[in-house]
Amino acid sequence: MGYGADSTARARDPIVLVLMGVSGCGKSTVAALLAGELDWPFEEGDSLHPQANIEKMAAGHPLNDEDRWPWLEKVAEWVEECLDAGRSGIITCSSLKRSYRDIINRRGSGIEFVYLAGSKEVIAARLAARHGHFMPPALLDSQFATLEEPTPDEPSIRVEVGPPAAYLADQIREILQLDDSTTGRAKS
Repeated sequence: MGYGADSTARARDPIVLVLMGVSGCGKSTVAALLAGELDWPFEEGDSLHPQANIEKMAAGHPLNDEDRWPWLEKVAEWVEECLDAGRSGIITCSSLKRSYRDIINRRGSGIEFVYLAGSKEVIAARLAARHGHFMPPALLDSQFATLEEPTPDEPSIRVEVGPPAAYLADQIREILQLDDSTTGRAKS
């Protein structure tokens, strides 16, 4: 269904979904599925990391807040570019702390954090099966130690990982009432 094809759908302001959670929770896979289904722009947040951050993580060292600020600024800029252009989009970003999410959501509207939640055991098993990613499984403990789950006053939903990615994408679309239009229209 394209723009304006469903006259029964009510118009909705653009929204950017920020798929968040610890490394290995499925952010990239679920985000890519959603972007394809919704025909929305998609940005892999990891691609916005400065090279020094990638090298640090690949060497097995966790990032600190000072490392993250330039990266979070780039994520926030991508979000704002989408919203300023009047289009919805999807980006992945671990967004582990409230202060990180506050940077990304600095305008205070237009964002929905989609927290892909799972136990350390479930995520560790997923990381063990993953190949070709710069984030080594040994850093999982530091990610869980840093994680501050979204609170009720944040624009967020929680989705438990475990089921297949396609199921999670469908669940997110249902919870947020998103259809496949490029404008971010809600289901009627």
